[in-house]
Amino acid sequence: MGKYLVFRLYGPMAAWGEIAVGETRRSSSFPGKAAILGIIAAAIGIRRDEQDRLDNLTHGYQVAASVINPGFLLKDYHTVQVPDSIGKFSYSTRRDEIVVGGCRKDNRLKTILSSREYRCDALTLIAICPTLDAPYALPEILNALLRPKYVLYLGRKSCPLSLPLHPQIIETDGFHAALNRFSFPPIVETRDRKRDITGIFIPDRVVRYYWDGEAGDMQPQQTIERYERSLNRRRWQFAPMQVHVREERGA
Repeated sequence: MGKYLVFRLYGPMAAWGEIAVGETRRSSSFPGKAAILGIIAAAIGIRRDEQDRLDNLTHGYQVAASVINPGFLLKDYHTVQVPDSIGKFSYSTRRDEIVVGGCRKDNRLKTILSSREYRCDALTLIAICPTLDAPYALPEILNALLRPKYVLYLGRKSCPLSLPLHPQIIETDGFHAALNRFSFPPIVETRDRKRDITGIFIPDRVVRYYWDGEAGDMQPQQTIERYERSLNRRRWQFAPMQVHVREERGA
């Protein structure tokens, strides 16, 4: 038996970043370990430049995700006006980029074009399990999620949460049991069987599980490699790690 902290992630839009090269910004169908621990770090109050504290989070917890509804894919053609770089000079704020960059005689403002992907109406349950090196006890993280130091969002600042995280500590045999024992009060009362107790549309009953390390109570059907282990958060550098996958069809 072990203790697991379980909470939910839901919003009208989410963006779980994949490797971004050029103007295409793809989104995964599930939040990876880096995204999950990023949410926890923000709740605790860890800044991106505190690399040692972020490393402690990475090595201190195993994570799992249960994708109840992956949502539907939305693509956004995105334009951003930014100045190009000037030697070692850096712009401190967005206002500096527009005002200082645009007021120069050579007007350094340029336009960046990108295609960005979002997952709409996605519902995911998250479970974390501490290792022997865990820097924070699960009750500390639970309290941080209830009263976060920084604003929490689903991958991008334009993707806020729409439902409370409703974190719970569950004592059970593994990730599978922890994720399936998670319960929360209904948000919308409905008798429609095509909707779950939150009132969110569920297209089918296929549930996909993703986790790192040993799950304890389920076997992987597939193992993939993803860049989820944070090396330098400020430079967005990540190392590869193995992620296990299992798909189940419920009632």
